[in-house]
Amino acid sequence: MNESALFAIAAIGVLGVLCQWIAWRVKLPAILFLLVVGILLGPITGWLNPDRLFGNLLFPLVSLAVAVILFEGSLTLRLGEIRGLERVVRNLVSFGLLVSGTVTAVAAHWLVGLDWPLAALFGAMMTVTGPTVIIPMLRTVRPNAAVSKALRWEGIVIDPIGALLAVVIYEFIISSQGANAVGHLIETFALILFVGGTLGVLAGYLLGLLLRHYLIPEYLHNVATLSTVFAVFAGADMLAPESGLLAVTVMGMWLANMKRIPVEAILDFKESLSMFFISGLFIILAARLNLGQMMQIGWGALGVLVVLQLVSRPLKVWLSTLGSPLTGRERVLLAWIGPRGIIAAAVSALFALRLSELGYQDANRLVPLTFLVIIGTVVLQSLTARPFARFLGIAEPEPRGLLIVGANPVARAIGRALQKRGFHVILADSYWEHVKSARMDGLSTYYGNPVSEHADRHLDLIGIGRLLGLSPQGDLNVLAAQYYRRELGQQSVYTLPTSSENEQRRHKHTVAAEFRGRPLFGDDASYRKLQSLVSQGAEIRATTLTENFAHEDWLKKHGGRALPLFAITPKGELRVFTADSETRPGADWTILALTLPPEVEGETAADDAASA
Repeated sequence: MNESALFAIAAIGVLGVLCQWIAWRVKLPAILFLLVVGILLGPITGWLNPDRLFGNLLFPLVSLAVAVILFEGSLTLRLGEIRGLERVVRNLVSFGLLVSGTVTAVAAHWLVGLDWPLAALFGAMMTVTGPTVIIPMLRTVRPNAAVSKALRWEGIVIDPIGALLAVVIYEFIISSQGANAVGHLIETFALILFVGGTLGVLAGYLLGLLLRHYLIPEYLHNVATLSTVFAVFAGADMLAPESGLLAVTVMGMWLANMKRIPVEAILDFKESLSMFFISGLFIILAARLNLGQMMQIGWGALGVLVVLQLVSRPLKVWLSTLGSPLTGRERVLLAWIGPRGIIAAAVSALFALRLSELGYQDANRLVPLTFLVIIGTVVLQSLTARPFARFLGIAEPEPRGLLIVGANPVARAIGRALQKRGFHVILADSYWEHVKSARMDGLSTYYGNPVSEHADRHLDLIGIGRLLGLSPQGDLNVLAAQYYRRELGQQSVYTLPTSSENEQRRHKHTVAAEFRGRPLFGDDASYRKLQSLVSQGAEIRATTLTENFAHEDWLKKHGGRALPLFAITPKGELRVFTADSETRPGADWTILALTLPPEVEGETAADDAASA
């Protein structure tokens, strides 16, 4: 591989991560930035030519990447999550798909002028929404649980089904001159279903057994699973072309719903891998666009986009949700969100190439028309879905809340102080007396172990963005930090060490720092110290800094009498004081500190000196 090719591949990876980071900063789906970068690198500047860079390996690599993305998505589909929505999801991916595809095909024929066979193929390709666009959009839009689950299930399950429908129509097109076109069509459809379904179930079941009985060492779980996904996808496609996507989706769903299968670490790995592939694929496929062909399609393409957004999707959702528990507002948002993604882009590019070789001149119009729809739906829905969800009143709040492990006096004092200033808190504890006292204080509680299976099903984390481990049981704090780290992020998980952990920070019996979460409130803070301060009458007091009373002045005034816990910025953002943070409050910031009454300050200082 020459240096220019090596640099191009590295640049795709770096730019993909940069787009994801920018999207995270500005709260917009990363696909917008990935498409822009791909178009700039490809058709505008000509710097990136994926066909020349990858040659004949381009579409096999794209196919394998899509297989990993679909497997990762299906690995999150637990049947228990959609209780009450099973019929909605089933309708969306069955007759709802046919309704959507038919309306889109008619629009493509009348507005763009595609022949009926190609229009039907385009309609089939446009039925897929896909996890590559739905899941990143859900992170930004944050609709309520019912809409989120319906969209996620639809996006993952519909990909292989929509691709299967497109394959069947493609096979019909190329065999339509034969004497037994209908028979060939039925045979192809049955073969894909049989091979994809059978291989997916077998692979999922066998891999699950190997994982359940510890026949694969833990350090090989990720590599073994990835290799199995590649093998199942390739094997299925060899036995029945285009059945690989169905096989890996079924395999992931089967694994996700087997009991006692340790899939969490695999899911972490696949999620990171999927994000990397999504970033690269959108840049690569956008770089293959021909802007001249896109311009030639004309205003009819805009009409197709309007029909997709305002007719096809709403009609599909309306018919699929009749008699469902979804409210009218939830159905409206569900009808608005339906962006097209990587499956549509990849399948259109593949079929356009094959049909062009067979003499179908209009096949070259499939790719630019598909990308216009992808760009249009992604841009429109990315910019409008979050405000629309807020307008409808079904958007989850910003994750400003805190889950506090423990409902002891220290945790209750902190919970009351935060709730008083508008932060949603939930205190979780297995000790009923503590939970009862917290409820008497007007605090939201969960009675039980926060890392139990019951908590996984019933603990409502909507709006929760941080975890504070304030239990006197250090092991429970660590376990909770590990349990919620993947969902909340490593930077948002904090634990309060026990006094013994502070005294033996480098001792061989102390839990390693990377497993404890970020240390709360400073190097010398411990549960015993905070409990002692609270028992002596310490209270959490708020002080707002000014230009004339800065942070340094606050430190001089309070000295060792106050332990800083939190700071609230002028914009209302909560900052947690930790041993590893460099928070420097400024003017108009509010400091929340656990402060002793002046009369006990001297006694505490004497006690500390004696114990030292």
